[in-house]
Amino acid sequence: MKVSIVIPVYRGANSIGPLVERLIEILSNGPNRLQIVLVNDGSPDNSDDVCTILHATYPTIVTYIRLAKNFGEHRAVLAGLHHARGDYIVIMDDDFQNPPDEVSRLIDHAAKNDFDIVYTYYKKKQHHWFRNLGSKLNDLVANFMLDKPRGLYLSSFKCLSRFTVQQIIKYQAPYPYIDGLALRCTRNIGTIEVRHEPRREGQSSYTFRKLVSLWLSMFVNFSVMPLRVSTIMGLLTSGLGFLLGLWVVIEWFLSSNTPDGWAFTAVVFLVFSGMQLVMLGLVGEYLGRLFLTNNQTPQFVVREVYEVQDEPPSNFQTPSDPRAQASNTGSLQC
Repeated sequence: MKVSIVIPVYRGANSIGPLVERLIEILSNGPNRLQIVLVNDGSPDNSDDVCTILHATYPTIVTYIRLAKNFGEHRAVLAGLHHARGDYIVIMDDDFQNPPDEVSRLIDHAAKNDFDIVYTYYKKKQHHWFRNLGSKLNDLVANFMLDKPRGLYLSSFKCLSRFTVQQIIKYQAPYPYIDGLALRCTRNIGTIEVRHEPRREGQSSYTFRKLVSLWLSMFVNFSVMPLRVSTIMGLLTSGLGFLLGLWVVIEWFLSSNTPDGWAFTAVVFLVFSGMQLVMLGLVGEYLGRLFLTNNQTPQFVVREVYEVQDEPPSNFQTPSDPRAQASNTGSLQC
């Protein structure tokens, strides 16, 4: 069995070297063949130099992909999945918050139980409170939008089977969300508790803007539920407007001194106008993403690939995404 580990790298120049060496120390002596896929997501530090040296040092193990700019974590992971050759693929961060010694447990749990996906969960998370808040919001939305099993934590540290990865890389739209792509093709999912360590240095690169962007990718890319909710809200507000109109007519018949009601009218007008603008913005978000998809906006653009061509697994298929293939044109194959 071959195992691939996909690691998106961003501001990880000081951590990715020790992480790769630790993974090789733990996993390369076991019965499984190891591949580590590093994806440089436009990191502004010298991560490129470090990753290049790692590939030169371990050419048969380390595959290095350098993206043309920063595309975001999920697109970087998708780029790595296109080059992962393992029967099982582990996705993990580059900051040691996912302990390397937990990778073997994760793979064994997936293989022994024949799970398509194994998500990790933590007894205590070491993220910043703002990141934890964003995770809780993301979890609530996922329960509603993705029909996610209740109690399942969508961790970034997870193991995917070759079958699941082959389904994920078929996705062609420019706004990938890895968990949404995985959940729409299988419910054969396992979980395992692992440790969550503090960051060794630096801080999370997830800003409020990036968290909102990730939330929108899940919100409008993998469900039409927002449109259905807007329809229901429109019906409810129309019914409320009808009742208010009926109340005004009754008051006009029963009272000779009808109050002016300018404040009430203004409030109702502002509330309903605001709701209309929100609904128009939601529809516009759907249409805008559809336009960008038809405009063939790339998921990612690969500038260089450093890898040693290896024999793929028996059920490996060439990615069917023409834009992903086009983005690799001119890449360096070592």
